[in-house]
Amino acid sequence: MKALIQRVGKASVTVEGTVQGAIDQGFVVLLGVREGDDEQAARYLADKTVNLRVFPDPQGRMNLSLKDNGGGILVISQFTLYADTRKGNRPSFIQAAKPELAQQLYSLYVDALTAELGKKRVACGIFGAHMLVELINDGPVTIELNTDRYAKEN
Repeated sequence: MKALIQRVGKASVTVEGTVQGAIDQGFVVLLGVREGDDEQAARYLADKTVNLRVFPDPQGRMNLSLKDNGGGILVISQFTLYADTRKGNRPSFIQAAKPELAQQLYSLYVDALTAELGKKRVACGIFGAHMLVELINDGPVTIELNTDRYAKEN
């Protein structure tokens, strides 16, 4: 699994003209699932996400996590994170998980975030829908988390 995390001042996701989720300060997470990912990987990635220390402390150093600062998370499913562009100019998505597995692990990731932060602090788009995502990147701070290392350790 892969999470591309952007620290934001605020963000929202709209589907068919309706805002589906919005947050103030926090993270926008673009979440990709690939073939071979499992439930343990989703829980591991959720734990890494909520504990990622990239918010400023009183001295201005990136030292606080979402758990510390009370921020929210907007999670967007993003199978294109596993695009393979090695051949030609049209990406291949063969590494991306099939929709059934991807939706299951996406939901598990969101549930794990919600268990840590509470329902009011976690917002989502609609899995598989065409979404319009608006955000104000704060910093900018953009970090990729993935489960590659986790998979090698287990």
